[in-house]
Amino acid sequence: MKSKQIDPEIVRQKVREGYGKIAGTGGSCCGPTPTCCGSSPDASNGLAKHVGYSSEELAALPDGANMGLSCGNPNALAALQPGEVVLDLGSGGGFDVFIAGRKVGPTGRAIGVDMTPEMLAKARKNISTYRERSGLNNVEFRLGEIEHLPLADASVDVVISNCVINLSPDKPQVWREIARVLKPGGRVAVSDLALLKPLPAAIVEMVEALVGCVAGAVLVSETERMAKEAGLGDIVLKSKSAYIDGMVDWQDPLYQKIIAHLPAGAKPSDYITSLEVTASSPR
Repeated sequence: MKSKQIDPEIVRQKVREGYGKIAGTGGSCCGPTPTCCGSSPDASNGLAKHVGYSSEELAALPDGANMGLSCGNPNALAALQPGEVVLDLGSGGGFDVFIAGRKVGPTGRAIGVDMTPEMLAKARKNISTYRERSGLNNVEFRLGEIEHLPLADASVDVVISNCVINLSPDKPQVWREIARVLKPGGRVAVSDLALLKPLPAAIVEMVEALVGCVAGAVLVSETERMAKEAGLGDIVLKSKSAYIDGMVDWQDPLYQKIIAHLPAGAKPSDYITSLEVTASSPR
């Protein structure tokens, strides 16, 4: 039986409300343990280290920038260079933007786009702390949807995103926008949640799973197809199911709900994986 389709605008509203709540409380929409829908500061740092961020990177961040919303490390994937312009899709409180800003240095630029006003306000408030700690004035945050990016054609060297594209109700359009804003030869480095096989309908319809980056995920093969149809090349996908196993080990409340709706003997990592995606724009 196919799950019912949810209106795209309803999806956006649910996501906006869920992440607005996270930005406002600084906590989680699920619980106090590490989760891709928000965590306590200690748990957020634990999750970030689990997916590859260094203690030095985390210590340099403004307070509250890391809210435990990661499912990978696109900054590491991107191999950012001084002087590059990097765009973060769904930048939240600025976590990856502030890390990217240090990597691209004074001649580079790190731009974050987010559709949630509360997240944007949180990120912009953190800019002054970032400037004081880094001595850099090279980051900015723009309000917008990742399906309609507020950037010019061929204006960025690198596009990164961390556990966000799966939330979009129009993923092919997101990939087309990525291709549009990239300069010739530009790069993509995305960490996202993807499916190894379709989720049970009951999970897809859970609002918590939607905001928690799970219900909106698509098959790995679909992600590759969408990137290719957008005109990107050199596409490489790497599945990291250990992230999901780690979430279950930490007794994340969202994943416990998912387990309750799985067939007997199944586990979340049988269905869900953390996916690293790299690609490039034609020269």
